Amino acid sequence: MRERFWERFPLEALTEEEWEALCDGCGQCCLLKFQDDEGDLAVLNVACQLLDIGSCRCSDYDNRFARVPDCQQLTPERIDDFRWLPGSCAYRRLAEGRKLAGWHPLISGDPDRVHRKGISVRSFAVSQAEVPDEELEDHIIAILPIDG
Repeated sequence: MRERFWERFPLEALTEEEWEALCDGCGQCCLLKFQDDEGDLAVLNVACQLLDIGSCRCSDYDNRFARVPDCQQLTPERIDDFRWLPGSCAYRRLAEGRKLAGWHPLISGDPDRVHRKGISVRSFAVSQAEVPDEELEDHIIAILPIDG
């Protein structure tokens, strides 16, 4: 990877390896979300069945789209479609012209810092495999207004 690529190049100019390296490993994008008729987005504390909650990484990253039809790929071209990403997310921060947070692994050199800082879902997420569909509404932790 190019030195400090996140500061020197726009998102569209990153290599696939650089793009993937921007992921801070928080797991927040893997929480289930439901959009209502008004356009608001309900975020649940329920993580995709493939998320390893301990590591906050996908347990089958290469096959995730085949195994989870609702899984969406974040790309530089689609960054505006992902306005629900948390303000801490490196992809969102860079798209908004902000810098990476000091705890980000590319800055700190410590991939576990995201967990110690309480930014990851490790401390509160439960697996989709543990929650019956009829109980999902009980797991809403936030409602985000998403402008059309």
